[in-house]
Amino acid sequence: MATQLLYQSVEKSKTWDLTNATESVELESQRTGSPGKLSFKVHKSGDLAFAPGDPVRFVADGTTLFSGWVFTASFDRWGQVEIVAYDRLRYLKASASYAFYGKTAGQIIQQIAADFGLTLSTIEDTGYALPSLIMEEKTCLDIISEAVQQTLLNTAKMYIFFDDGNGLCLREARNMLSSTALGQNSLVGEFSYKRDIDSQTYNSVKLARPNETTGRADTFIAQDTGTIAKWGLLQYYATVDENLNDAQVQQQAQQTLAYYDQERKTLSLSSLGVVGLRAGQIVLMMIPNVDGLQAQQLVMLDSVTHTFQQGLHTMEIQTLNLF
Repeated sequence: MATQLLYQSVEKSKTWDLTNATESVELESQRTGSPGKLSFKVHKSGDLAFAPGDPVRFVADGTTLFSGWVFTASFDRWGQVEIVAYDRLRYLKASASYAFYGKTAGQIIQQIAADFGLTLSTIEDTGYALPSLIMEEKTCLDIISEAVQQTLLNTAKMYIFFDDGNGLCLREARNMLSSTALGQNSLVGEFSYKRDIDSQTYNSVKLARPNETTGRADTFIAQDTGTIAKWGLLQYYATVDENLNDAQVQQQAQQTLAYYDQERKTLSLSSLGVVGLRAGQIVLMMIPNVDGLQAQQLVMLDSVTHTFQQGLHTMEIQTLNLF
């Protein structure tokens, strides 16, 4: 595997290839809520110059895995510099207020990207227009995340928002199926497995729709009596758009229940590295003889941390069992 770490100094108008000057490079991606992160350490020598805002690019086997900008440059007395860079999603931590009406998640992303001068890559059409999305003094990343979440709860389709190195992307998770298979006999070393209903599990959904005529909210409920008897009542409550009709709110309640009414099964594992694997992708997992886990199943990658160190490429992964 051939890697290349390119660092550009804006001040000096010069680019350095730091591939052989770093002992390790770490690349992190999260499925939701965080920008891609690249970090590395290098010893300052010659005319090397480091400053916030400098562009950084990391390439492996000819594929750009990261393209971003320095946000932190830490220097010690021995001349070692620690660099932390983020991709375009970092700029979406800016606070803003928006009111969207009849827009899809993709159209919302396109509008925000245009307002902040951010490049777009693949933006898939979700086919679902949110009746309205009004958010005040929230980060742009939170606004987009809410649009993606509302799309999921109304269509049962999960979309992943990320930076692919060329620009902002929105892709349906099922279109991000990787040919990679991970398992005890294929790349994976140590792993831990957890089953829980403690986070993101609900078997009763109550949605409230404001009603200006009565002055009170209309409520819509979807429940699973079977899991309520098994786990106890775990309720999810949310307010929905007042412009939705009864059928739309009830459908959203059922879709929300279908998404949350399940035991969560997660794997945390260490593995040999696979170039290009990132959070949001779906892979085939093969780890037999673990309670409640199928021998082979498709799982979504919730977080992936790659470490490239002296010719060795490893990964730390956490998965979701959504497929």
